[in-house]
Formats: sequence, structure tokens, C-alpha cells
Amino acid sequence: MPWIQLQVPADPENADQLEDLFMEMGADAVSMEDAADQPIFEPDPGTTPLWSDTRVIALFDASRDIDQLCAEIRDAWHRQTQQDLPEIDVTLVEDKDWERAWMDDFKPLRFGERLWIVPSWHSAPDPAAANLMLDPGLAFGTGTHPTTALCLEWLDGQHLQGQQIIDYGCGSGILALAGLLLGADHAIGVDTDPQALEASRENARRNQVDDSRLDLYLPAREPDTRADTLLANILAGPLIELAPTLARKVRPGGNLVLSGILAQQARSVMAAYEPWFIMDEPVQREEWIRLTGRRIDG
Repeated sequence: MPWIQLQVPADPENADQLEDLFMEMGADAVSMEDAADQPIFEPDPGTTPLWSDTRVIALFDASRDIDQLCAEIRDAWHRQTQQDLPEIDVTLVEDKDWERAWMDDFKPLRFGERLWIVPSWHSAPDPAAANLMLDPGLAFGTGTHPTTALCLEWLDGQHLQGQQIIDYGCGSGILALAGLLLGADHAIGVDTDPQALEASRENARRNQVDDSRLDLYLPAREPDTRADTLLANILAGPLIELAPTLARKVRPGGNLVLSGILAQQARSVMAAYEPWFIMDEPVQREEWIRLTGRRIDG
């Protein structure tokens, strides 16, 4: 059976209300998508942020009269908000196993020579490689965004044996866990969101990472520890603000890896860290930058 798919652009202030309206009008499913390729890296605790340009998508039974359905939705929206609804994009879509189609979109991804990110419903392409089992979901960081991919590829190229690493803004724990699977002795994950710490803990269990090898903290509870390598995949503004704090967490001669930075922001972030680090030239993928540096002795 085909479906009627309705798509309406929305902003964060009205997306939830539009979702509720679609459900009231009998939608079988409602979802939200990013309409402008705007990543969300680190939400405030207890929040579920939406993109500034959101697309609300609803599926209705194809037996519904399309013109009447759209008219009823517009009328209901006007009664609730005293505003006109933006243009409704209408598409007829074929019936399919939607869960299977979603799963098929996520296949094992290779980063460098040794590291794979593998969804749980796939077999590892190379059983002898460092295979991190990680499913897409609410946890931030699955390896698909350029900022995360740049960090994973850097980790794959390092000799991490005997190292302690810090993943600052750990999200799903992807960088900390990848570092451990690639040979690091111990990792610390730090995040402002308790849900992210729980996601990291669960992903560690799924990858059979012993509790003694991964410690997880809110920033206020993190111990005063210096790492051989610190990775922070957040945003340029927080990275600049946190420069003195993050610099103190890296031992002399240790490595710094920063991402979540747009190309035009690279020089400002580099300048914030140059008092403590010898910074390398930026590495760019699409519009995103990875910065690396080595801690100056002292």
C-alpha cells in the first residue's frame, strides 16, 4: 500500500506543535529532519534541541483524500496559531519495510587502515581490525559527520599503546572507545549531558571494554589528570573559551586534537591554543576543520 507523505518546513518554536497537529489529524508516523545540514553537537542537559530549519514529515494512509486532508490541516493550524501554514509538499511513496530501509542506510564505515565503525546488525568486514560496534541513535557521534571522521582517521594513524586519552565532549563515547580499541590503555570521557555519559557507558559494555579502562565524568567532577592525547570535537566558541582548561589536561609533549570547527574559524581557534601548543596546519574536509598540536614542555 502506498502512503501520502506530507512535508512542511518549520522552526524550533512551532515544530513540536506541528507534529502534534499531524498526529491529531491521523498521521501513522511523524518525523523531523534537518532541512539545512546543521549539525547539533552538544545540547544543554535535559534538552532535545531542534535545527533552526526543521522539516516535519508525516505519513498518512493513501486512502485519504489529499486535497481535503491538506485543507483540514491548514484550517486547524490557522485556528491554533492565527497564522497560515507554509506550503505543504505532497508525495506518494511506495510501501516498504521502513525500519529495514533505515537500517540499510547505515553500513560499516572504515577510517584509515585499522578502524571500522560497525552497526550491530552488520558483521564486521574485517574481524581482525579494530571494530567498534555502534548504532545510530540519540547519542551524538556515529562517525558519519566529517568532524568525527577527521578525528577517527587521526586516531587510526597513531601509536596509542600505553597512552591515556581524554575525549572532551564525548557524546556517544566514539572517540574514547576507538582510542581504546586501537591500543590506548585508558580513556576518560567528559560531557555536560548525563545522557551522553550513559550512552558512552552502554557503548563500552557492548564493545566489551572493561570498566577499569574507561572513566566518565561531568566536567565539575573530572579529576585533575593529564593525558597523552586529548580530543575535543565540540564547537569553535567553546573550544576557544576552554583553551586554558584543556591545555592543563595535556602532558608536556602530548597531543591535542580539535574538531567541530568551520574553515573560517580555524585561525581563531589556533590562536587560542598557541600559548601552550605547537599547532599544525589545519586539515579540511568539506567546510570542516581538524586542528592538531603538540604540548610545549613546561
